[in-house]
Amino acid sequence: MDIFESLVQLNQTIQVVDMHTSGEPTRIVVRGYPHLEGETLLEKRRCAANKHDNFRKQLMREPRGHAEMYGAILVQETELTRSGEADIGVLFCHNEGYSTMCGHATIALGRFLIDTHDFTVFPRRKELPYDPGTGLTALRLHAPCGVIQVHVSTQNDSAETSSSVSFLGVPSYSTQVDFDVIIPPDNRWPQLTAQSVKLDVAFGGAFYAIVQDRELGFPHGLKNAVLAELNTATRLLKKTVADLHQNVLRHPDQDLRFLYGVIVVDTTASDPDEELGICFFADQQIDRSPTGSGVMARVALAIEKDILHLGDSKTYHSIVSVGSGLGFRGTAIERVSEGVVVKVEGRAFYTGVGSFIVEDGDSLADGLVVRGGLM
Repeated sequence: MDIFESLVQLNQTIQVVDMHTSGEPTRIVVRGYPHLEGETLLEKRRCAANKHDNFRKQLMREPRGHAEMYGAILVQETELTRSGEADIGVLFCHNEGYSTMCGHATIALGRFLIDTHDFTVFPRRKELPYDPGTGLTALRLHAPCGVIQVHVSTQNDSAETSSSVSFLGVPSYSTQVDFDVIIPPDNRWPQLTAQSVKLDVAFGGAFYAIVQDRELGFPHGLKNAVLAELNTATRLLKKTVADLHQNVLRHPDQDLRFLYGVIVVDTTASDPDEELGICFFADQQIDRSPTGSGVMARVALAIEKDILHLGDSKTYHSIVSVGSGLGFRGTAIERVSEGVVVKVEGRAFYTGVGSFIVEDGDSLADGLVVRGGLM
């Protein structure tokens, strides 16, 4: 037997499907991940973090992944699939740990879960409703933040590559508008010219600090900013908010009360129907996509500020999606008691499939990250 075939057939092989949404990767784990203990998805999330975090490290970090890799671990059964409220569950992961919501990965999963007919991967695939009038297949994805309603344009029982995937996220809302955050001396960065920064805090399945580029000391727009300098500024801003202003992260579930990322909004663009931003999330990963959960938060914030109204849409871009036609379209759908329901639309593409192994005796089995030092 050839070495390739023998490695693929190893019992400890982890099999994945890789996709990208506006350039942001999603590594979907389809086989080889251990059983997660717990009755609820959040309990399973804690089990993944406490007992099986080596799998996240192996798949997200070098040499199998890289510092900007993002992952989706399918959970076939949760409390909401058992009750009939969801079709499948998912845990999202990255270089730092496990996120509560991810829009770009939801878009990728929407396409993949329609395309797969492997019932060990997706046991309820045949139960998904298809509407011949709209050509859409509906999917209820149970994420740690709640149930995401996904709609996929479908033809011949497969997702249409030319069409976008849309989803309705959990209710989104702002918790602070035009909030002046005083930056302690130890947390100030060279470009900061004032002692405080004005920002907004909003929830779109995860919490974001949303700040204009000029507030951080970058008045010439994101296209002219130095990423390393933006990285330092957002890292120190995030640390300040997380350390001193935990009270602004208001959510009934303790597991969701953390600041996931900082979104810097470009103020030099002239088109009111489009908005450019860059999101630094987790351990300062730079989102290549416009950040689906961030779009939810930004639309809810725009509603709060009376910039958008129900039914209004805006296209959100990242530094990668500008000019590619791969921005995310965010639409304010309705107000509910918990906030605003936002529809996000985008497109995802397959990039590959893979089988990963960990050999006995590999002292770097859990991977490594090289970014100014080894972790």
